[in-house]
Amino acid sequence: MTASRYDVLGIGNAIVDVIARAEDDFLVAQGMQKGAMQLIDEARARAIYDAMGPATESSGGSAANTIAGVASFGARAAFVGKVKDDELGKAFAHDIRSINVKFDTRPATEGPSTARCYIMVTPDGERTMNTYLGAAQDLRPADLDEVQIAAAEVVYLEGYLWDPPQAKEAFIKAAAIAHKNGRRVALTLSDSFCVDRYRGEFLDLIRKGTVDILFANEHELRSLYETADFETGAKALRADAKLAVVTRSEKGCVVIDKNDMTAVPAAPISQIADVTGAGDLFAAGFLVGLARGKDHRTAARLGGLAAAEVIQHVGARPAVSLKALAAENGLAV
Repeated sequence: MTASRYDVLGIGNAIVDVIARAEDDFLVAQGMQKGAMQLIDEARARAIYDAMGPATESSGGSAANTIAGVASFGARAAFVGKVKDDELGKAFAHDIRSINVKFDTRPATEGPSTARCYIMVTPDGERTMNTYLGAAQDLRPADLDEVQIAAAEVVYLEGYLWDPPQAKEAFIKAAAIAHKNGRRVALTLSDSFCVDRYRGEFLDLIRKGTVDILFANEHELRSLYETADFETGAKALRADAKLAVVTRSEKGCVVIDKNDMTAVPAAPISQIADVTGAGDLFAAGFLVGLARGKDHRTAARLGGLAAAEVIQHVGARPAVSLKALAAENGLAV
């Protein structure tokens, strides 16, 4: 196996996040299901933008947020995702490269505009997302650089990629390249409604070993195994997965492998401002830990530290150096 150039390479939807504060009655009036992610068309995107309050824009997307976290830990990071050659696409590319992430995917010159996600943050910190996938769903197998994927310790994929058919093909191709080169493949289930759409296919990926490391939260776990009971879902996952981590908000997480289930407490916080990106940043810390040879408990503590940092401010990316934060907490990477 050749030496790695990257600790983690993420493949996902390249999305610009548009974040605004909103009350619960705004969600009701707009027909939004609180806490969920809904796919929308361009006309609906314009209507939401016109109705929402003052907003901030930043580069986002689930896997891209994770890779931003990986870079903040000082680890070697790369991202693959499709934007259009438009203003939002240029902004996305500039933002992700500015944080020391390798991003070489060629932008589309025609077709739908760059993807964006309208995120409504309610006073309790819960986020409700409305995503126009635009150019992101045109990610194709041809956009993958086999040499680059082969050079990553871990290839990280987001469940949202399972929606567009060509992106799904890219997902499978990337996993095959990674395994051919002795690398590991990680998947985040992304959203319980995403799991509802593709439950059988996700279970197949886990059981066939296409995925080596699985990330899920409690809602996604319950959806995956169609159970209301956490313990039942966890036992089923233990039978199916090589390695999995289930995040449980303030309860921390449970790391599951064939031999054991290890509960790791959450990192302390002083306030919750916005839970956007909590799962994405948890994955960043855990994967950096694995890539740097840490044990599962230490990797989970790194994940918890990153998640705790991101939920204490608005926005889905770190506001401080996670590398420095880890060192301050005795978890130097």
